[in-house]
Amino acid sequence: MGEFKVHRVRFFDYMPSAIRALAFNPRTEKLALVRADASVEIFNFRDNYFQENVIPGRDSRSTEALCWVGERLFSAGLNGEITEYDLEALRPKYSLDAYGGPVWTLTCNPQGTHLAVGCEDGTVKLFEVLEDRVQFERHLERQKGRIISLAWHPSGTQIAAGMMDMIRVFDVASGHGVQRLLVDRGVGPSKGRECVVWSVAFLSDHTLVSGDSAGKLQVWDGHTGTLLKTHLITKWDVLALSVSQDESSLVAGTSEGTVVQFQFLAPSLQQQAKEWVRTRTFKNHTHDVRSLVEIGTAVISGGMDTQLVVRPLLDKVEKNTQESALRKIHFPHRSLVSCARKAGLLLFQFPGHLELWRLGEGEGHGKPGESLAVKQRPEKLLHLKRKGEDHVCCSTLSPCGGWLAYATVSSVRLYRLQYDNNSIGVTKVTKLPKVLRSASQLCFSSDSSRLFAACGKAAVVVVSLGQAECKYVHTLKPVSDSGQAVRLLCASEDGDWLASSSSNCEVHIYNLHKLKLHCTLPVYSSCPSAIGIHPVTNNLFVVHADQKMFEYSIHQKEYTVWSRRLQKQGLHHIWFDRDTPVTHVTFNPRNPAHVILQDAYMFCIIDQSLPLPDQKARFLNQLTLRSLPEEERLKQSHAFKICKTFQHLLGMSLLEDQSVVVVERPLVDIATQLPPPVRQKKFAT
Repeated sequence: MGEFKVHRVRFFDYMPSAIRALAFNPRTEKLALVRADASVEIFNFRDNYFQENVIPGRDSRSTEALCWVGERLFSAGLNGEITEYDLEALRPKYSLDAYGGPVWTLTCNPQGTHLAVGCEDGTVKLFEVLEDRVQFERHLERQKGRIISLAWHPSGTQIAAGMMDMIRVFDVASGHGVQRLLVDRGVGPSKGRECVVWSVAFLSDHTLVSGDSAGKLQVWDGHTGTLLKTHLITKWDVLALSVSQDESSLVAGTSEGTVVQFQFLAPSLQQQAKEWVRTRTFKNHTHDVRSLVEIGTAVISGGMDTQLVVRPLLDKVEKNTQESALRKIHFPHRSLVSCARKAGLLLFQFPGHLELWRLGEGEGHGKPGESLAVKQRPEKLLHLKRKGEDHVCCSTLSPCGGWLAYATVSSVRLYRLQYDNNSIGVTKVTKLPKVLRSASQLCFSSDSSRLFAACGKAAVVVVSLGQAECKYVHTLKPVSDSGQAVRLLCASEDGDWLASSSSNCEVHIYNLHKLKLHCTLPVYSSCPSAIGIHPVTNNLFVVHADQKMFEYSIHQKEYTVWSRRLQKQGLHHIWFDRDTPVTHVTFNPRNPAHVILQDAYMFCIIDQSLPLPDQKARFLNQLTLRSLPEEERLKQSHAFKICKTFQHLLGMSLLEDQSVVVVERPLVDIATQLPPPVRQKKFAT
């Protein structure tokens, strides 16, 4: 595996925002979530729960609800607007004022023809979904209080609205209320406070289920408006409800971090009549569960503790499979760290600013596993605030450390950096080519003479860099108009090649001398999560979201012998058991046989000169291997060398001096920055 001096970086104060809303599309098996900073993330559950795309947020946008209509995504929030997103260009497509004040809830009818919006002014507004936009149609009978939650009846003829102290049921055709269900305020201290109906569900047999701020889950008869059953499931709030597609199960999320499952079944063998019975309680969150979705085989939940949890329902999945494993997604499936490997600099990306740091230096040498004394401490050189309200969507630092670039959905900014002892000079490049209006991905060439910007749909703009200016060179485009924004960019060390990949699984390779498309890789069904071009062989290494990997010879336009051997033998089952995708690929120029991969919980050195592991091989750490007798060590030797010494990784790079930089963000550091939970479990209580 080799020995490396490691810079263990823990000063990237990455802090994800709380999850506000979830929306699952059962047809495409894609999950959309929106965070408190209004950023939207799209996960493909068919593709190993991979985070395909991220749409950055905006300061003035506050999103409370999210909704799929077919393959179109809508949101609404406290700014009073309904927004549709362009899922190809990864930006808001348009926003429309609902003219009802802040919007608290948004939902679509089962037929996909209308959106219902619950507003601060007490109205439920209906918007017709047209081919290219939504259009206001009418509003239902105005109420005295704000509309907090909405649910359509599966037939689309009625809407239930949760409010303060009551639930109203509206007839959609007439717009008038047909039922008024009064909700008890609860007992004890909560009796004097208004009861907020945070969530409602409307079943096909006209049963209504509500969750409120008094900690009650209540079941109602929608025909008569009578209360059938009350379940007190928490002393705090029931914030979210979700019903399975077959209406046999429902889950409720509470503000103390629990998820409670109810099932529609007979409570005893003697009774044949079915009712809603509490069956399970899950505790995978520390804070409020703001939103959750039951998808048949699992419960997906998210909230204030920022993590997305996929909790399998073990009676619905086969045991000891990937589907039966609990998943907690903490970090983005993309890199927020850029490294200037020639200058020893790190660039950290935040939604509102960028930070530039100089790495520290250690004294002398030590034994494996030892910590070296710090000769020079890491130093923060620059805190660069973004311009405008749009959040940063991508950023990069040139290998020499002399250029810095970042982009939002509305602009691209380029800066020239100059270092003089302990000071840094920052010069903004004011005249950029007009084609650089926005970018989904940025990348510098290895000699820092060119900037590559993924603009529009699948196109890559090439810009040459001078002393303090830049000039437009060419726009690279694939032959087919894929229509998807570029997700990954990678330039070769010799400056001859550029590789790009999109969320539609296409990988294109461009010749930078001829400035045209060289070839397109065979399309694989899983999205690439990381790509890299070998500095010696110029082979393209691609790792996909399903953990499979391929090596492609750019010159010969075919898979390499090693890649074909890997596909024939197959990867080890331990490699597939990992639940986080590889997000970075790099290489060791001094040892061309080494390929270095990194995910959130390990980095792996693949030695292509060694045999591939068979299914009986063991993945041992290096300290264990060293302790074995030489004969046994040779038997256990294979291509995959995994290091799990460093955890919760946000980035990893190999510097020119052969030292490794690992950027860690311990989950306990994120937890300490969260607000205190409403209830903390104490020992023996």
